[in-house]
Amino acid sequence: MSRYKNRFFIIASMALALTFALSLGACSKKKSTEALPETGAASAEDSMSAEDREQMGQRDMGYAAESALQDINFDFDKSDIRPDSRDILQSNSEWIKANKDVKVQIEGHCDERGTEEYNLALGERRANAVKNYLISLGVDGDRLYTISYGEELPLDPGHDEAAWSKNRRAHFLATR
Repeated sequence: MSRYKNRFFIIASMALALTFALSLGACSKKKSTEALPETGAASAEDSMSAEDREQMGQRDMGYAAESALQDINFDFDKSDIRPDSRDILQSNSEWIKANKDVKVQIEGHCDERGTEEYNLALGERRANAVKNYLISLGVDGDRLYTISYGEELPLDPGHDEAAWSKNRRAHFLATR
């Protein structure tokens, strides 16, 4: 009987050690793929291709700052292109067509009202509406990428209509 007890304790000890090792691995910190503001420090993401950075929402600030692309704004809970935004999008389309070496990431943003899931979906609809409008103006769709940040990257951190109206926008990033 003691031989079976020893075997039981060995197996139980091994199972406990394995469970402990697996739980430590599950608690390890995972690398986030969420877009963060540039810090200027070198990282593994610096070796990523431009397309990978675009898809992850990384900001290529140096080149984006050189572009003439302007943001447009949206009405509350809407993804329709406003009449006052059409001239801006026309100008943006001309700049994109004239700069054939760039790709453009279109970011959809929302104000803080609504759930996180709702705002992500609304931001996606806004970005896609802008993309489709630019395509209708003759921009090659293969040069346009969309991403939704929902309410996560407000332009104005305020909590009133003046701030919210600034945060309901499509933002453009030009990348190489």
